[in-house]
Amino acid sequence: MKRTLKYYKILWLRNDLPAGLAVFFVALPLCLGIALASGAPLYSGLLSGIIGGLVVSLISGSQLAVSGPAAGLTTIVAASILAQGDYKIFLLSVIVAGLFQVVLGIFKLGVIANYFPSSVIKGMLAAIGIILIAKQIPIALGYDKPNFWTSGILELFTPKHIAENINNFNHQLTRGTIIITIISLFILIVFKLPFAKKIKIIPAPLLVVVAGIIANMIFLQISSGLSLKPTQLVYIPNNIFADIALPDFTKIFSSKIIWKDGIIIGLLATLETLLCIEAIDKLDRRNRITPINRELFAQGFGNMLCGVFGAIPITAVVVRGSANIDAGARTKFSAFTHGLLLLLAVLFIPFILNKIPYASLSAILIITGYNLTKPTLYKNMWSLGLKQFLPFIITIIVIILTDLLVGVTIGLLISIYYIIRGNFKVEYKISSSVENGIDIYLIKLNTDVTFLNKANLKKTLDEVPENSILTIDGSHCNFIDYDIVEIISEFESKAKERKIKLILKGIEKVNVMAIH
Repeated sequence: MKRTLKYYKILWLRNDLPAGLAVFFVALPLCLGIALASGAPLYSGLLSGIIGGLVVSLISGSQLAVSGPAAGLTTIVAASILAQGDYKIFLLSVIVAGLFQVVLGIFKLGVIANYFPSSVIKGMLAAIGIILIAKQIPIALGYDKPNFWTSGILELFTPKHIAENINNFNHQLTRGTIIITIISLFILIVFKLPFAKKIKIIPAPLLVVVAGIIANMIFLQISSGLSLKPTQLVYIPNNIFADIALPDFTKIFSSKIIWKDGIIIGLLATLETLLCIEAIDKLDRRNRITPINRELFAQGFGNMLCGVFGAIPITAVVVRGSANIDAGARTKFSAFTHGLLLLLAVLFIPFILNKIPYASLSAILIITGYNLTKPTLYKNMWSLGLKQFLPFIITIIVIILTDLLVGVTIGLLISIYYIIRGNFKVEYKISSSVENGIDIYLIKLNTDVTFLNKANLKKTLDEVPENSILTIDGSHCNFIDYDIVEIISEFESKAKERKIKLILKGIEKVNVMAIH
């Protein structure tokens, strides 16, 4: 026992402590930024990161995954908070989402993610990326009115008084914010270049936050009018635990929206978590495989705690997980360490967090959104053909025009349509030849023939000409649906009338007269 503890202590000091510190620097601005994008209190993002680190990491079977608030949930979280009109009621949906995931884990239903086509999932994430960028543009420009997309920017293009419109719009922008945004985007883009990998000492998101704080301090010193307003800076209460909004359990059965949003959040969090876990397992140099049902239970329990303590929902997150691996993490104690550091930051240095400009966070989220919806993604999906591209692009368009649930549902239906259409074509083959002036046809049934092939098979049989020979070969089938056997049996009487010699191989006829 002592040897084991000593071994883990050495691992923690040598590998997991430095990795946990690196993940903390990545997670801190992301926790704040995702809470901002979700329209939730900023402390809620930090609480999510703390719960993901201190609780989920210990229950999870993954050694390298790191959980926290995820960009992929911002759209549904923001919409749910608006729809329910009260953050305390929204927290009930987070609890429902966690309960949903716990049930999936207990009943070993983690395989649910395998039934969502990758084209639809990629479309969902790309749409979230577009929405994320669109939401952050006003913040990045320092536009302090809520009408940026509805009338603010559109007024520029009205035919009357264009010069005056531009001047009015210009007054709504904050130059200091724009400068900080440009600096932040420059840092993030440069750090993505190949040469930057060799000189990386601190994570780019942390450097962006530090640069934003320093820039605003310089603006204040030179009194140039570029300094940011208090409303353009992060605000974390000194006593965060005194200001936490807790769920209103008396309203749990007051509205169907609470349960509907909870199930949707739980489903999307499950998909994002399982996709992340798959990616992290592939990056693990020790080839450890995460038990997905245990992971769902851990995530569900974590989300239930998030709802109880006023935090936004969490998932396993690729950005944090890959940063954890790159920093040399060996065990789950690196994720635990990052959660502990987040807790200490909230408790002891909120005055430093309150110097962070929103512009820095919005720049981080713009790049996060871009990574979800890169032009190369669209090019790659197009190269895969319409069967992949159409569900992908339609999912994006419908999500942007309506919401996530409708978009994913329609994308799923389009994917199913292509599966059914493909099934019509592949489950039997027809060939023809001519011998001694007689047309000879062979219909060879493939592995499994279902009722989905019914319409096409009927049409094919009706097109067989009179005075010909038709062989239907089902000897290589594992399964032939009763509907197919019934159609073939019914065709036998038609074949006699049309003087078609019908030969059946591996197909047992049924008594169709008994059916009518």
